[in-house]
Amino acid sequence: MKIKAKDFDKKFNSGEDISRYIDVSKARKPEQEQKRVNVDFPVWMIQQLDREAKRLGVPRQSIIKVWVAERLEKISGK
Repeated sequence: MKIKAKDFDKKFNSGEDISRYIDVSKARKPEQEQKRVNVDFPVWMIQQLDREAKRLGVPRQSIIKVWVAERLEKISGK
């Protein structure tokens, strides 16, 4: 359903439910879009990653993402 921006803003500002005017299938979080990369790890690293992932009950990819994110936050000072 199309609506003019000023009408949308008016509805939003008055607290009306504006969900029917939003196409969430096209919504994206800024800087959260994903891009696939391939990384080669030595076997010993994969084995350790798999052990830690199993211990925590999460996929290997989750461990890698969290650890890389932690390191990047640390070096960026966040």
